[in-house]
Amino acid sequence: MQPSRFLRPLAVLAAFALSSHVLHAATLGYIYVGPEKDNGYNTSMDNGRRFVEKSIPGTKTLHVENVPETAEVEKVMERMIRSGATVVFATSYGYLDYAIGLGRKHPKVAFLHAGGLKLGDNVGTYWANSDDAMYLAGMAAGAVSRSGKLGFIAAFPIPQVVRSINAFTLGAQAMNPKAVTSVVWTGGWLQPAKEAEAANSLIDAGADVIGEQVDSPITIAQTAEKRGIHVVGKDVDVSRFAPQAVLTGASWNWGPTMLKLVKEIEAGTWKPSHVRGDLKDGTVVLDKFGPAVPAAVQKTILAKKNDILQDRFVVWAGPLTSQDGKEVLPAGKPMARETLESMDFFVQGVNGTVK
Repeated sequence: MQPSRFLRPLAVLAAFALSSHVLHAATLGYIYVGPEKDNGYNTSMDNGRRFVEKSIPGTKTLHVENVPETAEVEKVMERMIRSGATVVFATSYGYLDYAIGLGRKHPKVAFLHAGGLKLGDNVGTYWANSDDAMYLAGMAAGAVSRSGKLGFIAAFPIPQVVRSINAFTLGAQAMNPKAVTSVVWTGGWLQPAKEAEAANSLIDAGADVIGEQVDSPITIAQTAEKRGIHVVGKDVDVSRFAPQAVLTGASWNWGPTMLKLVKEIEAGTWKPSHVRGDLKDGTVVLDKFGPAVPAAVQKTILAKKNDILQDRFVVWAGPLTSQDGKEVLPAGKPMARETLESMDFFVQGVNGTVK
């Protein structure tokens, strides 16, 4: 499901002008595509839920896990609304169209969707640019790799994942221009058997660092640890599961963004829009370095991080070339958000297809 390249006009929602006392008695719904305790993506979203619940006294939260990106999510959202939810966090990429459809039916409920480029009169999106942190993590991968062969295991070729793969590869090439990344798609957000098979296959082919973007990184991280290679994490810090294998990673910190949005909704000041965080505001965190990353490499990566924070370096600025050699962004030109959030190409040095 590809996001629209065009944004709908924003609308001011007078219907959300709730009295101030509601701020202490809200009911919020959270929907997860996988288990909340996956120690990965869904755990990061659930950490955000817990943060909001603790931050606003009296707030009640409902949460349902393992909800597929099908019409089933409509039923779950309907049940939450009947249970009193006035705000629904739809936390997986494929929930957006269902949220927009239900938004028309329930105009006094606010729907907040994780990513995407579509809006409704009462449907907004929230996300964060983790590409900067993935670029920095890729630098660690490129520096530590002896073979220059990297792997990346991912669920689906949606723009958010394609961006991670490209950023990881560009970071690796900043340390080793000859670095290449081979991509394996698992076809599911949580497929431990396929993830282990993919990791072993990449290792057998010579990869000595693997990046990943699946819901739970545990299987890939532990396979890397067992096979004596390295891994870059995503969504949460997974170093406790593979302390020798993990180099670093890009983690989420959703709580402050979720809290800000809930407060705006309940104060009647919220407008549906595309809210985006990043490394600068703390929504994205570069994980601590593992023991395999030399001190000199750490220093280089942290200097680049500071360049990003000071706007001296931009990951998505030209020149940028796709894997087939075509220029997709000329030198010095920044990438437009609509292009970035609908990314459907791999950069040079990535082996794989965007299906």
